[in-house]
Amino acid sequence: MPRERGEKVIATNRRARHDYNIEKSYEAGLVLTGTEVKSLRQGRANLSDGYAFIKGGEAYLDAVHIPEYSQGHWTNHASKRIRKLLLHREEIAKLEHAVSAGGYTLIPLRLYFSDGRAKVEIALAKGKREFDKRQTLRERQDNREAERAMRMRNRMGE
Repeated sequence: MPRERGEKVIATNRRARHDYNIEKSYEAGLVLTGTEVKSLRQGRANLSDGYAFIKGGEAYLDAVHIPEYSQGHWTNHASKRIRKLLLHREEIAKLEHAVSAGGYTLIPLRLYFSDGRAKVEIALAKGKREFDKRQTLRERQDNREAERAMRMRNRMGE
């Protein structure tokens, strides 16, 4: 059987960009059990409540929901469990320093397969205030209206 090539996105955390300012993102591998991988290959996961933390010089991912494998039996996994992240030691040290300095948190942005291996993109992020969220929505709406007006003006000129 030929090896998988390319990237296949399983789940994205669309809410993250609304609630946080993303400073920098990192790609991390995941330590998974067999039934978790099979469940992910079916395209089932939820990142919305997930977060990452660093403890004892190792990175972990918590509250990410990977549902039980439908054809699994007593060997099935717990759907919300703490999973270890695979990062370089220097990356873990940078992340630990930024989080401990205050104001930053680690959130998962997307979960995907890269060349057949499960990966998660985690981001070093700073939470937005309610005012910032409204301002971002207003800017997006203003840009949309401006583009619409430009399109209408170009159509009328033809």
